Amino acid sequence: MRTLYIVGTPIGNLEDITLRALKTLREVDLIAAEDTRVTRRLLARYEIDTRLVSYHEHSGPGRLRAVLDALREGDVALVTDAGMPSVNDPGQEVAREAAAAGASVVVVPGASAVTAAVAVSGIAAPTFTHIGFLPRRATDRRRLLGSLAQHPSPLVAFETPHRLRAALQDALDTLGDRRAAVCRELTKLHEETFRGTLSEAVAHFVEPRGEFTLVIDGAPECDADATEREAAARRLLSRLRAEGASARDATTRAAADCGISRSAAYRLWLESGQ
Repeated sequence: MRTLYIVGTPIGNLEDITLRALKTLREVDLIAAEDTRVTRRLLARYEIDTRLVSYHEHSGPGRLRAVLDALREGDVALVTDAGMPSVNDPGQEVAREAAAAGASVVVVPGASAVTAAVAVSGIAAPTFTHIGFLPRRATDRRRLLGSLAQHPSPLVAFETPHRLRAALQDALDTLGDRRAAVCRELTKLHEETFRGTLSEAVAHFVEPRGEFTLVIDGAPECDADATEREAAARRLLSRLRAEGASARDATTRAAADCGISRSAAYRLWLESGQ
């Protein structure tokens, strides 16, 4: 078995590619690309004519075997449309199977939307947690965000334009009105970084377009303040329940008045009725 090169490619601007990546793409015998049309534009820009085959999430086992067979005869480069293959990308399977078959697997690092967004976000922290693309279903999305509500590190996630507003609203309802940076079209012509709170982001992105990377601040460090806010919310919810308020009205008011998320307010509402 020969060598599989996992090659990072630009996330937007075609000039964001390393000299080593260009050298590798010229010298390998085959390039396995997520979308050959996208990769051809990159190769044409740098006058590279290496043979291309497609490898993506809908490729069957036959294509995986073909890539492994190619590795027995020569070196292969694995690329995705943007960024690092095998990170939120089906190329991970190729890397795993190539290594298991005895091939040498070598990484050629490149641009990353994750680290670019963290760098430009203005949200300083020694660590962050990357959670990839947020779940498509609202229930699953809220469940994931809820499980990270007390996580102290900033959260970094990818989102599509048609789900952005719903995702921001779910983050607001689940995590509270935290600081956030919404990075759109990183490194591209219409690059934009919005910095503000989640509620401000919801209001800002009325008709979102492009690709988005979100950086959401971690949970507040002051547990005492959080305890005091919950205690105030419990008192308010108990009074509103006694007055006959609906769950929706009561939890909305408690979240706004006491500075807690709507999911936390709803949990306290349920507990107050027991």
